[in-house]
Amino acid sequence: MTSRLLLLGAGRSASSLIQYLLRHAPTENWFLTVADVNPAHLVPVLAAHSQYARAVPFSTENETLLDELVAQADVVISMLPALLHPVVARACVRHGRHLATASYVSPEIRELHGEAVAAGVTLLMECGLDPGLDHMSAMRAIAHIRTRGGRITSFKSYCGGLLAPAAEGDNPWKYKFTWNPRNVVLAGQSTAKFLENGHLRFIPYQQLFCRTETLALPKYGEFEGYANRDSLSYRAPYGLDDIPTILRGTLRRPGYSAAWHALVRLGLTDDSVNLDNPETMTWAELVEAYLPVSLIPHLDVAARVAACLGLNPVGEEMGRLNWLGLFSDRAVGHAHATPAQLLERLLSEKWQLQPHDHDLIVMQHLFEYELDGATHRLTSSLAVEGDDATHTGMAKTVGLPLGMAVRLLVRGEVPQRGVLIPVNADLYEPILDELAAEYGIQFHEEEH
Repeated sequence: MTSRLLLLGAGRSASSLIQYLLRHAPTENWFLTVADVNPAHLVPVLAAHSQYARAVPFSTENETLLDELVAQADVVISMLPALLHPVVARACVRHGRHLATASYVSPEIRELHGEAVAAGVTLLMECGLDPGLDHMSAMRAIAHIRTRGGRITSFKSYCGGLLAPAAEGDNPWKYKFTWNPRNVVLAGQSTAKFLENGHLRFIPYQQLFCRTETLALPKYGEFEGYANRDSLSYRAPYGLDDIPTILRGTLRRPGYSAAWHALVRLGLTDDSVNLDNPETMTWAELVEAYLPVSLIPHLDVAARVAACLGLNPVGEEMGRLNWLGLFSDRAVGHAHATPAQLLERLLSEKWQLQPHDHDLIVMQHLFEYELDGATHRLTSSLAVEGDDATHTGMAKTVGLPLGMAVRLLVRGEVPQRGVLIPVNADLYEPILDELAAEYGIQFHEEEH
């Protein structure tokens, strides 16, 4: 009997997922429908698989069509923006269809748990990279430590989507977009919360990018990590309720955070106010508008920014800001915008992956645990490079775990119902094993 899969959304992170689903469609007896707002780009991808797949136009505003597509499927996979998942999840519960996504469990999704259980439906969330592989790899390491009788006292976990060293070139930020640009621009705007040696710690947004930690990954050198939102929420699902230290963070190359901190201090990441600006306003004029009127008026904008922020006028931070074009006569190109929208527009051009670029996914878990009266350290590291600007490391590490989770769902190997994340061994063990055996994606551990 044919199993019918529905994939909603085929954006930049879906390439590896679609390849995986097409690869297994003949042997698993699947038929895949890919629904996207503009399916034209899928025609050459699906051309050789017409007996197993089709593409259809789809708008998230058309709830009637969504209902029809969900009703025709056995398992729904959503790669839509996270804010649209509740609509999809409710449709899945109504029609008794399983759902798999790579996005966080939102409060709206969590509220559907009871209804999903009653309907016999699995809403499998957080099955991508981060969240996703972070859960799976951390839980495998935690289980390994506990099996040996260890007591975990510290857990720190960092992840970043960056550029492979060969693609960094003359880009002083050593960064380009491999996922939603808006999420990058707005990153960290809620206070970070974590535990350190039993004490609750907060880092407000205004200080987030100047309080970083240095980490190193084999073969790839040093990175800097800054804290993510609410690390405390990971204690319960990981079974670490009594742990003294827990922190989750984001990785960037050294120097990125200090320069981003300058953008924050200038006000250019603010998404709460409409500037009512003309699209012809230049970047120099925009930055000028944020500076005190009395600040050394005879100097140029760049020099005044350096003076305002206390930066070396010829230092690395100012070099990164200048490289972006913040002090240029280039028009911002977007009227009546927020500063964050203008910055996103600028960065989307400056940080665009070129066809020859290779991205780099890096993740590292740092454990400390007590065993036989001694303190031990376990470092678990992952590095995955992309093939090109389409088949990126981000697409691989988001799409492949999600595809494997779908395969388990369709086979009936996920018995749990309701809202789930992959912290159970019957989910994470086969996915991690398949990633390593078939794709060479695996974590490397070092004991200290």
